Amino acid sequence: MTRHLSRLFLCSLLGCTTVISGCALVRNDTPAHQQLKPEQITLAEDIHLPGSGWPQAQWWKPFNDPQLDALIQQTLSGSHTLAEAKLREDKTQSQADLLDAGSQLQVAALGMLNRQRVSANGFLSPYAMDAPRLGMDGPYYTEATMGLFAGLDLDLWGVHRASVAAAIGAHNAAIAETATVELSLSTAVAQIYYSMQASYQMLDLLQQTHDVIDYAVKAHQSKVAHGLEAKVPYHGARAQLLAVEKQIVAVQGHIKETRESLRALMGATSKTMPEIKPVSLPLVQTGIPGMLPYDLLARRPDLQAMRWYVQSSMSQVDAARALFYPSFDIKAFFGFDAIHLNDLLKGTSQQINFIPGLHLPLFDGGRLNANLENNRAASNMMIERYNQSVLNAVRDVAINGTRLQTLNEERAMQADRVDAMRYAQSSADAAYKRGLGSRLQATEARVPVLAEEMSLLMLDTQRVIQNIQLIKSLGGGYQALPEEK
Repeated sequence: MTRHLSRLFLCSLLGCTTVISGCALVRNDTPAHQQLKPEQITLAEDIHLPGSGWPQAQWWKPFNDPQLDALIQQTLSGSHTLAEAKLREDKTQSQADLLDAGSQLQVAALGMLNRQRVSANGFLSPYAMDAPRLGMDGPYYTEATMGLFAGLDLDLWGVHRASVAAAIGAHNAAIAETATVELSLSTAVAQIYYSMQASYQMLDLLQQTHDVIDYAVKAHQSKVAHGLEAKVPYHGARAQLLAVEKQIVAVQGHIKETRESLRALMGATSKTMPEIKPVSLPLVQTGIPGMLPYDLLARRPDLQAMRWYVQSSMSQVDAARALFYPSFDIKAFFGFDAIHLNDLLKGTSQQINFIPGLHLPLFDGGRLNANLENNRAASNMMIERYNQSVLNAVRDVAINGTRLQTLNEERAMQADRVDAMRYAQSSADAAYKRGLGSRLQATEARVPVLAEEMSLLMLDTQRVIQNIQLIKSLGGGYQALPEEK
């Protein structure tokens, strides 16, 4: 017994010595790169964004459009892209559960039946004889074993814990990526939807323009027929009419194309695709905030995914460093073993095995260092990618905010232009009513007003689309998962 304790003491001493020397095996490990700090994330002072509390969790709700609500809801419930992202969540969760389970106590029931013939020329050759008095009735034996086998990795240096943390980080990143897909789908649906609504309104304005020019064509044709004017005005009006008809055909085709694009994005069939009725474009928010707070930018799910990937990569570095230290595990068996079935359950057939294990990484040809350098490089690359993604996010917000600000200014000027044209039309109408002008002149005065209203519609459409793009660049209403401690 004393000899066994001495051996155990020597093994423990050897293990402690290896632990101390394990750190010396680490070569050329570089420090982790620095992540951008919140105070480094700012916008230029002359860029204005919508006010505080925006965007909301369901960012499209303030548009008060039940038709859009239904389209986005159907998209989020039927998109194959989103279904794939959710399956990726499940996969990463399973991987984390698998790694976590591997670090826990493992217990298994063991049963084995072995029918064997003992060699007369081997190490167990005496058992090949048939000598019942000596306890040998060979050469055939049926050995049976049954019991419980247990194993536990002590994970003193945190290899498994770091691996589980890396898997949890990858799972949280997958959750954020799912939110990224949801945000991309919802904003794409809204942009296509309002593009279609703008086409409906453009079609209405073009039809009004067609009616006005068609009246002018008929009026000029009548004058030509009565010899009251040359054919030039008639052909000029007819050319305008053909141009408008061409635009009408193009807009009708665009409506069909956007509908098909929306149907594919929603994952709908021709039967499940709902009818889209014309509605007015929404009024976009144009409030003035002070600055871009970090927590608002942190709502971007793609940045959250990158952040979790960084955390996962750092945990992988920790796991790679822990591999330099010795690992300890304990295995045990309790059961019965006998070479005759009728003796299997006797007390004398009990068998107990207690096997402490020690793995010492002494000489590995540089494998552990190469693994550590690889994980460290991958982690630093992920940090740099995250830093650049943050800068890109600030750039996106700045560009989209500036574009929206510019469109707001252009829209105000275009509205003044429409008012001026409407004044000219009102003057033509008043002259016609007083008998100071012809009906043709009053009718044709409507054409430039309609043209300016089309320009105003295009600006309003761009403002809505740009507003949605700004919402996307700010991450919609995504809320990040709290840090796990």
